[in-house]
Amino acid sequence: MVSDQHVFQVAECHAAPVGFSPSLSWQQQQVGYFSDVRQNIAKNRKHWSSQNLDDNVQMPKITDEEGWKRFCLGENIYLGTSSCHTDAEPEPALDYSKMGFPPFLSIVSRLSQSTVLMVLDILISWFEEQDFVPQLGRWLFALLACLEKPLLPEAHSSIRQLARRCSQLRCTLESQEDEKLPALNLLICLVARYFEQNDLADQPE
Repeated sequence: MVSDQHVFQVAECHAAPVGFSPSLSWQQQQVGYFSDVRQNIAKNRKHWSSQNLDDNVQMPKITDEEGWKRFCLGENIYLGTSSCHTDAEPEPALDYSKMGFPPFLSIVSRLSQSTVLMVLDILISWFEEQDFVPQLGRWLFALLACLEKPLLPEAHSSIRQLARRCSQLRCTLESQEDEKLPALNLLICLVARYFEQNDLADQPE
């Protein structure tokens, strides 16, 4: 049963269209940078997690799926709305509840491994039905940076699902200049190259 599921997951990971996959040297550079980020987080986790959060940061309870979507993505994206301002209107104050809270180190350093994995699952499930947005990319990168190795079985399944969805969306892009392409390539690269899901890796053209 497990082997059948494995075959299905691999079969669903689409090869990049010609010209859309990154070079091997680019992938290696990203893995090196990502490794440095992970080491920095691990080294300074105690310091950052002890920092006081601003009063407006109300972190959801661990099992509050809708709360985490609102927190990470913001109400505008979560609700599918956007606010339009004319040039005559003053710039509104930065409202993280509307825009989503960035994955500040003082926030992600507080997350236990079980919370990291749960929020990762929540966001990947959302991504299965929605388009890629910058807020999602920032959080996925930060959560992957906090994901400990060796991977738990459920984490292994989740990140493979993420790579599959990224490869699927990449096949729909019409231009190599699409702003989503570098982010999708990066997430596929990290899953495949850093977390050693080598069968999902982009191969040099």
